[in-house]
Amino acid sequence: LAQKYDPQKEAELRTWIESVTGKHIGPDFQKGLKDGVILCELMNKLQPNSVRKINRSAQNWHQLENLSNFIKAMASYGMNPVDLFEANDLFESGNLTQVQVSLLALAGMAKTKGLQSGVDIGVKYSEKQQRNFDEAKMKAGQCVIGLQMGTNKCASQSGMTAYGTRRHLYDPKNQILPPMDHSTISLQMGTNKCASQVGMTAPGTRRHIYDAKMGTEKCDNSSMSLQMGSNQGANQSGQVFGLGRQIYDPKYCPQGSQGEVANVAGDQSRDPPGYHYYCEEE
Repeated sequence: LAQKYDPQKEAELRTWIESVTGKHIGPDFQKGLKDGVILCELMNKLQPNSVRKINRSAQNWHQLENLSNFIKAMASYGMNPVDLFEANDLFESGNLTQVQVSLLALAGMAKTKGLQSGVDIGVKYSEKQQRNFDEAKMKAGQCVIGLQMGTNKCASQSGMTAYGTRRHLYDPKNQILPPMDHSTISLQMGTNKCASQVGMTAPGTRRHIYDAKMGTEKCDNSSMSLQMGSNQGANQSGQVFGLGRQIYDPKYCPQGSQGEVANVAGDQSRDPPGYHYYCEEE
């Protein structure tokens, strides 16, 4: 706390107190204000009759009483409680930094209240600006959006076409005619130049696959390239729809040539143990 004490501020306070009270503090700032007489006279100059009794005795309790009266007068003058100091901070040099802060705040309060002095010291307090609005004004303010939400100043729909209007694309580099109206958009939106439906078959038309490397000829415009895959060599030969399908398991099927199997199948009286054969008509 002692390192925060500012000697320059002390000199300014000395000049300010002496100019207001007309009293001389002396070479030692702490000893000159220790008895509280000059400080009480200072408060009576700032606010008359704020300290009604000033003790000019050399006894310690009289001096402490002066300091206590000065602190109470500062509180009634409008000082914040955090800006006040205690009597022992000045009387016993316990915290001279807090004493300096309090006197600077007192000078600022005096400047706020309009005190004119030859020394510009202290910071002027801000004044309260209270405004009262009627109910209609308060309701109108609820419809206003602050600039934190953005702004639409200078924004309009001038030049905008109706919704659903056809829009054209143009590119000056490709020698396309300039736009005739505001419905034309630039190539930043993409382009459909040279795009058409020429050669496209109707939906559902059968399409063939061909491959030039394998000698497959292209029949018409409905043929697809191999990028779509290939069904070359694939047919439905031998496929039967709706018939029962047999499951073959080599564990339960006879071993031998086809003739032996046919002979066994033709002889109905012969029933080899463990094997059953079924005739399948074509």
